[in-house]
Amino acid sequence: MMIPACRLADLPRGEAFRLDIDPPVSVFHTDDGEVFAIDDTCTHQDASLADGWLEGCEVECPLHASKFDLRTGAVDAPPARLPVRTHEVVVEDGMVYVRVSTDAPNLPPCVASRLAGGPA
Repeated sequence: MMIPACRLADLPRGEAFRLDIDPPVSVFHTDDGEVFAIDDTCTHQDASLADGWLEGCEVECPLHASKFDLRTGAVDAPPARLPVRTHEVVVEDGMVYVRVSTDAPNLPPCVASRLAGGPA
């Protein structure tokens, strides 16, 4: 299922949009005009990657400076060790759609526990 995220015209290059689903997804529009979607939560601790710094095809977590490759989800700099999940993006008629991956997300323990209904 494709989820409408935002209009491409409303997402300037070099910016991100946070899609409030569970778990949240970030859509990034690179300076080169490419659009990527990854899980919004850093795999190290509970921090929004949409609030991070975008450089090329890499986002830096605002909390502890872990870096993730938007194309693959791979960790490019610690302290994170696990990759973030990537999602398919389709831009059609000026609208950005995200097809959320069916793979299990790599969430930090505090987030995984909260989503499972455990103590935060």
